[in-house]
Amino acid sequence: QWYQRRVRGMKAYPISEYKTATVQGAAVILMIMNNLDRRVAQFPEELVTYGGNGQVFSNWAQFRLTLHYLSIMTNEQTLSMMSGHPAGLFPSHKRAPRVVITNGMMIPNYSSKDMYDKLFAMGCTMYGQMTAGSYCYIGPQGIVHGTTITVMNAGRKFLGPGSLAGKVYITAGLGGMSGAQGKAVTIAGCIGVIAEVSREALDKRHAQGWIQKVCDSVDECIRVIQEARAEKRVLSVGFYGNVVDLWEGLAAHTEKTGENLVELASDQTSLHNPFNGGYYPVQLSYEESNLVMNQDPDRFKSLVQESLRRQVKAINFLCSKGMNFWDYGNAFLLEASRAGAEVTNPDGSFVYKTYVQLTIGSVFSLGFGPFRWVCTSGKQEDLLKTDQIAASVIRDQLTEDPSEDEEGNLKDNLTWVEKAMENEMVVGSQARILYSNQAGRSRMAAAFNKAVASGELSGPVVLSRDHHDVSGTDSPYRETSNITDGSMWCADMAVQNVIGDAARGATYVSIHNGGGVGWGEVMNGGFGMVLDGSEDAGEFAVSMLHWDVSNGVTRRAWDGHPLANQAISKTQDTVPGYNITMCNVADDSLIRGL
Repeated sequence: QWYQRRVRGMKAYPISEYKTATVQGAAVILMIMNNLDRRVAQFPEELVTYGGNGQVFSNWAQFRLTLHYLSIMTNEQTLSMMSGHPAGLFPSHKRAPRVVITNGMMIPNYSSKDMYDKLFAMGCTMYGQMTAGSYCYIGPQGIVHGTTITVMNAGRKFLGPGSLAGKVYITAGLGGMSGAQGKAVTIAGCIGVIAEVSREALDKRHAQGWIQKVCDSVDECIRVIQEARAEKRVLSVGFYGNVVDLWEGLAAHTEKTGENLVELASDQTSLHNPFNGGYYPVQLSYEESNLVMNQDPDRFKSLVQESLRRQVKAINFLCSKGMNFWDYGNAFLLEASRAGAEVTNPDGSFVYKTYVQLTIGSVFSLGFGPFRWVCTSGKQEDLLKTDQIAASVIRDQLTEDPSEDEEGNLKDNLTWVEKAMENEMVVGSQARILYSNQAGRSRMAAAFNKAVASGELSGPVVLSRDHHDVSGTDSPYRETSNITDGSMWCADMAVQNVIGDAARGATYVSIHNGGGVGWGEVMNGGFGMVLDGSEDAGEFAVSMLHWDVSNGVTRRAWDGHPLANQAISKTQDTVPGYNITMCNVADDSLIRGL
C-alpha cells in the first residue's frame, strides 16, 4: 500500500523542485520518476515501465537509495548502477559521466533464459529492456513516431507512392509500447485494426482517443473494415479478442469470398517474453492464461507454440493472396520458428523480412534515428520553442542539397515536428522525438543549449535517444538484421558506442543485455545528456553526438550498404577529424574466379 500511494504522486516534476547538489543529479531523478509515472509506466508498482518486464529497478529499496545518492552527488563523483543496484558514489571528474548503468550483463555462456529467471529471483540481475533501465522512456510518443514512419515506408515499398487511404493494416498489442499503434495508424492515414486480449488495456487506449472504434467479434470487425475501405476513411479499430481468432476469421473470409481485406500486417505482442505474459494463446481466455502460466508452465508453453503455429498458418494464407507481412522486431519470427511454424526458407532464413530489413535499416544507414529531448522546466511553451528550433534546423538542412533519400527523411520529420502539438503526443514529461542524422542532432543540441543559456528556454534540456538507433544496438533479429557480412552476431558496435559516449561527456550512459527481442538476443545501450546552457555542455553534446551516430554509420558502411557509404563519406568531407576505413566492394565475378 505504501508503494501504491507513492506511485500516485510519481511524475516528472519541474527540475527546480528537486533539492540536489547538482543540476545533473536533479535531471536524472526527473527522468527516473517519469519512467515510473502511472500515465507512462505499464506496471509502476512493480517498477516495470514497458514490455511486461522492462524495469527501472528490481525493488523499491534500490529506488530510494539511488535517489538519495543522486541528491547528494557532486560534479566530481560518478554513481555506479549494476542491474538496478546502486553500488555507490565514486570519485570522478567533471567530464566523466555522473551515472554509469549496466543491466543484465552476463558471461556469454550463461546468458540464457533459465539463468535470467534464477538470477533475477536472487536479486543479482534484471531486465532493463531498452529505455526502462536507462531512464530515457518518454511514454508512447517514441513508438508512435517509429510505427508511423514504418507503416508509411512499408506502404511506399509494397503499394507504391501515394496515400494509404482505404488500406488496411492488421496487428496486435495495445499494452505498453504497442499501445501507440492506434495513434500511429491514424497519423499514417490508413485503417488500422489492433487486437488486444486485455479489456483494461483496450479501454485505456479507447478512453485516450487513440482507438476510435471497439469491435467485440470477428464478424463485426470485418463489417467495420469493409465500410471503412469503401469510404477510404482513416480509422483505428481495437478488436477485443485474441489476434489468432482475428487472423483465422480473415483467412476464412478470404477463402470463402475471394475478398482479401488486408494489405499490410505485423505483430507487436511481447514475444521477447512469450511464456510469462508476453503472448496469450488462443485456446485460453485472458484470465485462464494468467492462471495456467503460473500453475502449469509446461502446458502454457505448449499452448503458446500451438497458437503461434495457427497464427502463422493464417498469415501465410493471406500473404499468398496479396497481403504483406513483416516482423516488427518483437521476436515474432524467432519464436514462431522455435514453435515449428512455417516461417523459414530451405536455407534457414525467414520467409518474411524484419521492419529493419524492409525500411528502417536504410534509414539507419543514412544516420537517421530516434533523437529525443525533455524540457525539464515542465512547461509546454518550452517544448513548443524546442519544436520550432528543431524545425528550423531541418529546414536549413533541406536547403543544403540533400540526396533524394535524405530529403525524404527530412521532410517526413519536418511534418512530424510541425504537427507534434496538434497530435497531442505528450504523456508525462514535456518530451519530443524525431528522426534526425548526425548533422541535425548536433545542430539541434547546440541550438537548445544556446537557448537555455540565453533564457529563451526556462530550464535545462535532457537529450537522449531510443537504444533502437543507428549505433546503439546489436541485434541480429532487429536493428542489425540487415547486416550481411556476418557481423550481425557481434556486439562490438553497441559496446564501443557506450564507451565512446562516456569518453565524450555524456551525463549518463547505459549498456543492457536484452531489450525488444529478448534476453541473450541483443546488446543495446543509450545515454542522457543534460544541456544546462554552459559552454562545456554545448561542447560535450556536439562531440558526443558526432560519435554516437557516426560509429553506427561506419559499421553499416563497412558492411557495404551504399547509403551508409554515402552518409559517412559526406560526414568525413565536412567535419574535421574523421579518417574512416572505407569499404571497397569487390566484383563478384572476381571472387568466383579465384
